[in-house]
Amino acid sequence: MTNLGPIPPDFVSRDGELCIGGKTASHVVAEAGRTPLFAYDMAVVERRLRELRAVMPQRLAIHYALKANPFAPLLRHMRGLVDGFDVASGGELAAALNAGMDAACISFAGPGKDDAELAAAIEAGVTINLESHNEARRAIAIAGKLAIRPRLAVRVNPAFDLRGSGMKMGGGARQFGVDAPLVPALVQEIIGSGAEWRGYHVYAGSQSLDAAAIVDAQSATLDMVAGLAEATKAPVPHCNLGGGFGIPYFSGDASLNIATIGAALRRQLSQLNNALRDTSFAIELGRWLVGEAGVYLTRVIDVKSSHGETFVITDGGLHHQLAASGNFGTVVKRNYPLAIANKFGAATASDPQHIVGRLCTPLDRLAHKAMLPLVAVGDLVAVFCAGAYGATASPENFLGHGPAVELLV
Repeated sequence: MTNLGPIPPDFVSRDGELCIGGKTASHVVAEAGRTPLFAYDMAVVERRLRELRAVMPQRLAIHYALKANPFAPLLRHMRGLVDGFDVASGGELAAALNAGMDAACISFAGPGKDDAELAAAIEAGVTINLESHNEARRAIAIAGKLAIRPRLAVRVNPAFDLRGSGMKMGGGARQFGVDAPLVPALVQEIIGSGAEWRGYHVYAGSQSLDAAAIVDAQSATLDMVAGLAEATKAPVPHCNLGGGFGIPYFSGDASLNIATIGAALRRQLSQLNNALRDTSFAIELGRWLVGEAGVYLTRVIDVKSSHGETFVITDGGLHHQLAASGNFGTVVKRNYPLAIANKFGAATASDPQHIVGRLCTPLDRLAHKAMLPLVAVGDLVAVFCAGAYGATASPENFLGHGPAVELLV
């Protein structure tokens, strides 16, 4: 037996069936027309944002990172909830603009921006978070040809990382950002070019459930940026402090204490170095805002026994939910939160069951030896924490089964 991850508390039962956004899972499937599907409960997202704003400093802007979930209807809804969008490709930039977000409230990071992407960003008027000296020089040259003053910031690779993060994106040798000691010279070059200097972006890591670690990383970021301001003798119009807020996926995980982070950040921003007194600040969150709002629903198409173990085969799998299969950066494969949607809360069977997808690979596994109600053909399997890094982070074309449906509930 392998324990399942914790089901987010927003999801309850109605007459023995999982409810999503006040609708039963079977109603949501009927609305979608088929399985597999991703259903996103926007009431969960709105509630999380209210909770976040209640504990964070008023001067702190909240940005949404599109890489977590770029579903167009979700983006249109998010536009009215957050203060800005952070993108990491030309495609995401187009999606952000199509969603109606003001270009002045969009920042563009990513270590491999090509010339066409830089030109599109400059023409749109978004802030480009530069990741290298070469990228800076290409952006300045492109802006000169376009006769447009570009809005340029520097993404800094700090000397520290985010303790306990699922993916470390700062500290040591990284493809992300400019090493901190090299930043002052680059800033002077940017300012000397006549570009609009927009400040700094620092993202040390992601998926941390340790509030103290995030507090320490934010404190170190503020100290580093203050030092850069003094070294460059240049003001810092804006500072993106990154994110890193994690959500509980696995057995034993506990929710992140955002009140602790907010209290510390209020204190830190009230004691700023003079060089940062007039700086605007933001955090960028993706997974923490939308991850727990999503449910992946897939229907059981076969149940079989092999060497005394039960395998439940669904019409979905890793081609839609790579992360839940344990193949998206997870070192130790563990079970995501999962339930039988039409038997939600029912007693478990006496023996564990494997939940697998329909692909011809042993990697296609949604749950390993899980204690669940006895599953039958036609049942609906619900995989939770599916609102982030689901559809667009999975190889949907693998074996040609096609994409899942997505809908807001």
